[in-house]
Amino acid sequence: MPTFPVTAAIRCLRAELVVFTEHLYDYQEKGGTRASSTALGVDEHEVIKTLVMQDEEKRLCIVLMHGDRNVSTKNLARQIGCKGVVPCTPEVAEKNTGYKVGGTSPFGIRKAMPIYLESTIRELDRIFINGGGRGFLVSMSTSELVRVLNPTLVDVGTEKA
Repeated sequence: MPTFPVTAAIRCLRAELVVFTEHLYDYQEKGGTRASSTALGVDEHEVIKTLVMQDEEKRLCIVLMHGDRNVSTKNLARQIGCKGVVPCTPEVAEKNTGYKVGGTSPFGIRKAMPIYLESTIRELDRIFINGGGRGFLVSMSTSELVRVLNPTLVDVGTEKA
């Protein structure tokens, strides 16, 4: 029986009474959602990545996106009302979320920030999302993700090149 980590994300999910399942896999540096979906035998579209971005004023936000899609930062900036959005540095992401890049979860983050959800994610019954550690995902119903995070919906997904 594997021993699952108890991260800030797991404590948050338990406090919110979310029903979830834990999944460990061998983390691959720069493997991304393709590596995790392959290891777990699930569709990469159902693996949701947690991306930490910042606008021109260095205000941070989180974007939740399908693993097999990219974020159009131009469309994101337009939809959230700023001039531009770029991914922040790993150091900034880690300092503000409390998680190492590759293990970032939107649950239990250190500093509150707006969370944006690609609207098509709501069409999925179940999603896989980082549980707060590299090589550690949790699966849950999409409705629970929406209930706990109360994200703002955006349409910013683009095909991966």
